[in-house]
Amino acid sequence: MKFRLLAFVVAIAALAMSFSLPNAAIQPPRWEKLGERKVNYGVDRDEIVVTAAEGRFTAIKLMVKRSPINLHKVAIHFANGGVDEVEVRNDIPAGGETRVIDINGGRRVIQKVVFWYDTKNRANDRAVVELWGRH
Repeated sequence: MKFRLLAFVVAIAALAMSFSLPNAAIQPPRWEKLGERKVNYGVDRDEIVVTAAEGRFTAIKLMVKRSPINLHKVAIHFANGGVDEVEVRNDIPAGGETRVIDINGGRRVIQKVVFWYDTKNRANDRAVVELWGRH
């Protein structure tokens, strides 16, 4: 009788653990592409306006395609009028990306991202910069 009771308690505990919240916390963050921009040669400034996505984000990153760029800084403009400026100062190769840039103040709606950069390689295609947001 004690064995049956112990087996029942173990089965209930295993079932309860399978429905626990830590399983939701293990899920990787979800990234969403917010836009892209083909950049010019030389020293310049461009912006990506976020129109396709509705939602609040906790972080961004920029991915670079086709040609390398030297990214100086980014300014994240929010729907409430706030702006976060972040120094990046990083050479990003074609196929590379910035570090994850956390957004101050938690989950916020992004209106646009302005970025300052320079390019040195005019022999290749112009670089394409993609903006990604993390939910």
